[in-house]
Amino acid sequence: MTQQMNQTWIILGATSSMARAFGRAVAEQGAHVLIAGRDMDDLRGAAVDLTARGAASAQAVRFDAHDPATFAPIIDAALAQDGLINAAVFVGSMPPQAEIDADPALIDGVVVDSYTGPAKFLQALAPHMEARAGGTVVGVGSVAGDRGRIGNYVYGSAKAGFATYLSGLRNRLTRSGGHVVTVKPGFVDTAMTWGIEGMFLVAPPSKVAEDILRAVEKRRDVIYTPFFWRYIMLIIRSIPERLFKKLSV
Repeated sequence: MTQQMNQTWIILGATSSMARAFGRAVAEQGAHVLIAGRDMDDLRGAAVDLTARGAASAQAVRFDAHDPATFAPIIDAALAQDGLINAAVFVGSMPPQAEIDADPALIDGVVVDSYTGPAKFLQALAPHMEARAGGTVVGVGSVAGDRGRIGNYVYGSAKAGFATYLSGLRNRLTRSGGHVVTVKPGFVDTAMTWGIEGMFLVAPPSKVAEDILRAVEKRRDVIYTPFFWRYIMLIIRSIPERLFKKLSV
């Protein structure tokens, strides 16, 4: 795979299983890595690990999707490095739909974590990527955003909004040499899916990281991971609404 020398990766939501696997992958390719999240003790330990794996540098920085004041220090740390700036967004939250039904106020947190917080960060970062005439954004959405389903329609709607945002950002950054990859994972072995009934074809985070890196290298626009979810969701999207609204999928 292509080496990441003289490139910086900002990884938001860096303590998630998928983000850890992706961080290790780009560290092994020699990138500068900024791992961002709320658990600073965890992040500092992860930064040591990434340095040992070959990262040109690894720094833990605080990111909170609900606190825009945390955004600028991350961007400033990236600008301190030469070369292209990349960002991978693994941020999101998915309370059980039943809890949201009982307390609609939870919708605000889901939307900020899964869509508006990351979008605001990327909106602030975009001019700097344009100034350096390149770089890649990896936005991790979900197959849940492809169609509203009774089991997680609030989370799915937030990820659908994020996917539309990423499409527009891709259109913008392409003009200056940048790129945006929208990633739609199916079921992945992460804390978000632990304990949920009905999980099948669950992928390891390392497989998702491999697929993302391949998509970055090939400048893919939208990927499903594992790949077969593209066909699963094609079937789900093709079900007529009059039938779909009676199903529990």
